[in-house]
Amino acid sequence: MLELLRVAGEAGISRLELAEGTGLTPQAVSKITARLRASGLVAEAGYRASTGGKPRTVLRLVPPAAHAVGLHLDRDELTVVLLDLAGVLVGRRVVPLDLGAGADAVVEAVAVEVESLLTASESGGALSAGPLSAGQSSAGPLSAGQSSGGQPGSAPGHEPAAGPGPARGPATGTGPGLRPAAVPGPAPWLAVPGPAPLTAEPAPDTHPAPNPGTSHRVLGVGVAMPGPLDHTSGVPHRVTGFPQWDGFPLRDALAERLGLPVALDKDTNAAALGLALQTNAAALGLALQGSGDSFAYLHLGTGLGAGLVLGGGLYRGARTGAGEFGHQVVQLDGPSCGCGRRGCIEALCLAAVADGDLAAAARILGVGAANLVELLDIDRVLLGGRVVEAAAGTFVRGVGEQASVPVELANGGPHTVAQGAAQLVLAPVFGRAEATFSSPLPPSRTGQKIR
Repeated sequence: MLELLRVAGEAGISRLELAEGTGLTPQAVSKITARLRASGLVAEAGYRASTGGKPRTVLRLVPPAAHAVGLHLDRDELTVVLLDLAGVLVGRRVVPLDLGAGADAVVEAVAVEVESLLTASESGGALSAGPLSAGQSSAGPLSAGQSSGGQPGSAPGHEPAAGPGPARGPATGTGPGLRPAAVPGPAPWLAVPGPAPLTAEPAPDTHPAPNPGTSHRVLGVGVAMPGPLDHTSGVPHRVTGFPQWDGFPLRDALAERLGLPVALDKDTNAAALGLALQTNAAALGLALQGSGDSFAYLHLGTGLGAGLVLGGGLYRGARTGAGEFGHQVVQLDGPSCGCGRRGCIEALCLAAVADGDLAAAARILGVGAANLVELLDIDRVLLGGRVVEAAAGTFVRGVGEQASVPVELANGGPHTVAQGAAQLVLAPVFGRAEATFSSPLPPSRTGQKIR
């Protein structure tokens, strides 16, 4: 039902249409929508003309009613984003990160940046962490993290959201805010504007949308990092170049530190999920082109990997091992790779990039892409990552000369991975994907998959 409301957008959808779309009875739809309205997730959006009888009341999703945090832990950089229920970017931070600094240091640095983003996007109100249903989260308190420097009134590294979609308003001001449950003291957290005004002839609403100061929710944190890793247990394996991460329970450690549900996946998987879930095909050209759509997202940045969408669904493999694209050997006597092999396509690509020969890097990437196309019979190849984005034309052209399918730059923007990580939290809410969370978990099903 939430997915139907999300797709309907600001125009909204009637209860009768919800009943038809879900197969539920009108009585069941009325009960469910009443609870959704009481929780602030849904509001009435006016009337729709009827062919007979009284006009139908239209309901719409309230995007600022809940949010998800997305993290991209790269080898040398951390990106933190905040998305609302509609997937609109409402805040972000990009700061340096040393992934080799040690697990405890990285967990603390990440937690501080998450807290700083919420603080910088501030003002007023209280955020409840956890499930969509009413009730207090069982999460523990969130320690206050301080960042030094920056301009007055903003945290260092914070950027105002300027991503696709309509702006939700300034970062400061009044309105319902976000703050983790049980935070001691009056520390300010994210404030976002309340629901958009109703239409000229609003229907009477016995469960009005929350007023400023009402508690809105951060549903959880999605984390994306280089692989290999196990997304079901939330544990990294021998991350290329950083073997010390092998076996560290990163997902659970972050959940304990932040007091929020956390999901962990590979950076390329998160990006591919976010791209697959794009809904504005006319503007972005990235929505799934049908239930059988298949593509590969190739990410070249500090490393090289692939996210695979096969038959319309994200493909991770039984052990989250799919997509280790950068470690296919294409030159038996080639340079050593951080994985321990020689001649991996990642090592060859990064060596060409280090030499400043981006055309050669594109040709090498094209060889791997062509192998992938022949192996999996995918429909298209999407390219991303900071190296690709810095020379998009060179890479699209070079890879396109090798591959036998369309090759495009992924239009997800510079934060494709982080926004995809936030979708690890949002997509299960709408039944669009599944993820395995730490505890606490929305909606209160510890250790179980959300479908």
